[in-house]
Amino acid sequence: MLSLQEFFQNKTVLVTGAAGFIGSHLSETCLQYGAKVIGVDNFLTGRRENLKTFQSNSNFTFIEADVIKRPTEYLPENVKIDVLLHFASPASPPRYQAHPIETYLVNTMGTHNLLQYLQQNSPTARVVFASTSEVYGDPQIHPQVENYWGNVNPNGVRSCYDEAKRLGETICGVHQRDLGMDIRIVRIFNTYGPRIDPTDGRVIPQFISEALQNKAYSIFGDGSQTRSYCYVSDLVDGILRLAALENGAGQTVNIGNPGEYTVLQTAQEVHQLIHPDVEFKADFKPLPKDDPTRRQPDIQKANQLLEWRPRVMLRDGLIQTIMHFRNHGG
Repeated sequence: MLSLQEFFQNKTVLVTGAAGFIGSHLSETCLQYGAKVIGVDNFLTGRRENLKTFQSNSNFTFIEADVIKRPTEYLPENVKIDVLLHFASPASPPRYQAHPIETYLVNTMGTHNLLQYLQQNSPTARVVFASTSEVYGDPQIHPQVENYWGNVNPNGVRSCYDEAKRLGETICGVHQRDLGMDIRIVRIFNTYGPRIDPTDGRVIPQFISEALQNKAYSIFGDGSQTRSYCYVSDLVDGILRLAALENGAGQTVNIGNPGEYTVLQTAQEVHQLIHPDVEFKADFKPLPKDDPTRRQPDIQKANQLLEWRPRVMLRDGLIQTIMHFRNHGG
């Protein structure tokens, strides 16, 4: 297997959602491996400050555009793409519920338009589609394995994201099986780290922001629901390993950290790092509709196929994330 440096050197990589939390880290890491990166984002939920550390790199080209549109409307003529990392989409429940139409369109029509474009213009390109653990819904098996079909409410408040990602997977499957394209799907579990938007409503940035503002921690339900948290550098490594995998067409792989914590435990972990000598205070609120009760990835496939496992412990990742919040506000 080629090293990631060997694989990405001189490749042209198209990253959609390049100004997003994960997309910006993918873009920066591909540049470090010697790739030429074309980043596309419309800043619906992406942030300009996420591009600051690499936007002056001569191998980085940024295009402000909506990837729901046909790529011929925003990409340069005659550009040949070697790798597409399709990560454009709101990803946190408050954000995708605030933008439900944009969310289901970018994951469905945006995916279709990109794949149709590549079939015509760069038919040998490798594609990694960003799916999500949300396709498992409120799972009835635990931990979640890739061949589990999920338990999703098709018309619930989260369905604009859950079902759009599931349909996005379908679109990828059709183009891979029937049209012969090289497409891989990554199912991403809860991820955290520097550049995550402190206001996007996900558990870890919410708790860090509340702690830094000396507020009580917002706990939905009784806090017994579980989540598994993967540090962003581990996630990026797994995604790029999937992109570089020889004969990886058609593979769907969970990438996440199997360490399982209750939401209440998570708040307590954050509290110990920021206010170890202050009394812990929680503000318990009603549980949102369709909120999953348990979430934990089975990563045996990633371990066997990609030789991947997470390396950053939660405490170490939280320290880095808290430091970034203090220095940069998220």
